[in-house]
Amino acid sequence: MNIYTKKGDRGKTCLFKGDRISKDSPWIGAIGTVDEANSWLGVVSGFEEIQKDLMTISSILAGAKLKFSSVKSKKLEKEIDKLDKILPPLKHFILPGGSETGAKLHFARTLVRRAERAVVGLLNKEKVKPEILIYLNRLSDYLYMKAREENFKKGIKEEVWKLQNK
Repeated sequence: MNIYTKKGDRGKTCLFKGDRISKDSPWIGAIGTVDEANSWLGVVSGFEEIQKDLMTISSILAGAKLKFSSVKSKKLEKEIDKLDKILPPLKHFILPGGSETGAKLHFARTLVRRAERAVVGLLNKEKVKPEILIYLNRLSDYLYMKAREENFKKGIKEEVWKLQNK
């Protein structure tokens, strides 16, 4: 089987249902943004379970009749709570960055936030499973905490940002 089919050469792609839609549609935008976050987590490595969840979410957005359990969001919440107990409390915003892995995790968080915004944009047009939106919201929080944990373990001080009126 060839990787290229030439079917998308005119700017359309196919969903699971067989519908051909424009590659600039909000649906493809949301799927593509979830894919970006998924690919970046591959760069960071160690997040295979989450990557599989994101593949499932992309498939659901493309029309696959798959289930996505709210248990996955609850699992992220438990992990966030564990991290919250070991990390120093925050009193101010911090600049994203730190160690290489910490910075990559912060970047992954922003990609997941973008994916979340893209999925929210779909809510005005079509029905989206609420579990997907909740998961993306929790995932960005989880990645934020993982970035903080990574920097904490490496002894890298978080750079605080404070509003300055100049």
